[in-house]
Amino acid sequence: MIRLTNLADYAVVLMSRMAMTPDALHNATDIARDSMVPVPTASKILNALGRAGLLTSHRGLKGGFQLAKSAATITVADIIEAVDGPIALTHCIETAPGDCSYEPICGMRPHWQVINQVVKGALSDISLAEIATPSPLAAMLQDDSPNIAAGRS
Repeated sequence: MIRLTNLADYAVVLMSRMAMTPDALHNATDIARDSMVPVPTASKILNALGRAGLLTSHRGLKGGFQLAKSAATITVADIIEAVDGPIALTHCIETAPGDCSYEPICGMRPHWQVINQVVKGALSDISLAEIATPSPLAAMLQDDSPNIAAGRS
């Protein structure tokens, strides 16, 4: 199973929430509450996103975090890499050549590199602006969720 870490998942959630009001300053406590992410986790993620240049930090009583650039120019891949580091589906993709003892006889590494690039490319093609805007299908499913849970459609 290929799965994002919880931190990467939470980072996408926090950034999506912030992208809904991109000009506002968001403090860690409020954005954590609104996103249902624990405050210490939200603080850690917001700081990592700031170090990666995706957020700017404003100090002071009315301070907080703000998107450092347009949500249309931030990609899901940017967010994941800011929190988890480079996107790598296998160990041999994330390490330097020669780090794997099977490398000289492995016929899969070139294929994994292609697959990794396709996955990373797909994540790079999705902007924060796109995921911050509820899709019509998601809105429809959310509106029908009580009916779905009750077994009605």
